[in-house]
Amino acid sequence: MDSKPLSKDSMRSTWRTAPRSEWNVNHWLLELLNVYPIALGQEVPVHSKKDKVPFMTQWSLHLWIIIHSGLPLILHEIYMTLTGCTIGQITASTFYFFSFTSTRIHQIHIIRRLGHKYGFLDGDKHERDGVPDVGVAKVVSVIYKAATFRTMLSIFLSYNAREKPSQMAWAWLLIEISLYGIVLDFFFYWYHRLMHEVSFLWKFHRTHHLTKHPNCLLLGYADHEQEFIEIVVMPMVTYFSLKLMGLPMGFYEWWICQEYVGFSEVVGHSGLRIHLIVPSTISWLLRLLSSELNIEDHDLHHRNGWRKSHNYGKQTRLWDRIFSTGNERLECAADNVDYENTVNMPFL
Repeated sequence: MDSKPLSKDSMRSTWRTAPRSEWNVNHWLLELLNVYPIALGQEVPVHSKKDKVPFMTQWSLHLWIIIHSGLPLILHEIYMTLTGCTIGQITASTFYFFSFTSTRIHQIHIIRRLGHKYGFLDGDKHERDGVPDVGVAKVVSVIYKAATFRTMLSIFLSYNAREKPSQMAWAWLLIEISLYGIVLDFFFYWYHRLMHEVSFLWKFHRTHHLTKHPNCLLLGYADHEQEFIEIVVMPMVTYFSLKLMGLPMGFYEWWICQEYVGFSEVVGHSGLRIHLIVPSTISWLLRLLSSELNIEDHDLHHRNGWRKSHNYGKQTRLWDRIFSTGNERLECAADNVDYENTVNMPFL
């Protein structure tokens, strides 16, 4: 790597091809986890804006999330049933931290394979940004903090060690999943929009917008203030809002809700050139209202900055539609989607 000091705003990414003797523990951790957005030396297809975009099926997205969120719950259930023992808060925090982290890592591996097969949005003009040389430690720390603090928060607020996963409020689950995304997005929409439109708040958001063509690892590339709001404040106010609505929001339901959110956050920063709608239990209704969120919506958002942006939602386009801050899609416009060329979310 170049010994010349780089600006903290630099997005230059050369460390992967630099001598490994210059790497530190953060570089090696990304190498060990193999969470690179693209594989070096492998071709990435490049498409023109008018090339048809393949359609990803909703059922495969739901199945992927339900299976990956359900496996830890099944293991938890089996342990309590066979041993008759409970799992304390510390053990549960550790177990669900590793479950959440391993699922996101697996998701990134799949997205990389899909990227090499289908390419990325705006690929005819710009390749995806890499993890910047000056930001490797930041990326690693955000991965750790997001999984740690979200898990600890949900354990602290809602975990009942005597309750088995099978005892969750099943009758409310579909409603909780749908409302969680909409309510979370309401708070996120206004916080996000104010960050763009109020000058003294922009300084807390500008780092995240240094990337104009983000990848999965850059979803949390931000200053500490934004990290705290998105990792802690947003899930907490959403949880209490749903509790005030009278919903049970036990730990296990909240876990599944956060798996839906985690999936959408990662895929929403991937830039995959696939017509992928963020899954929700009311996706059909959101489509009728033209309020469903597509990968391209947030990708277009990143190409703009202060007072020039749009598409502030990150789970739906509902609030962008209501407050007239949405923007037209380019590559994923309805007449440019190949609904016959379907793609299923790979399980492995």
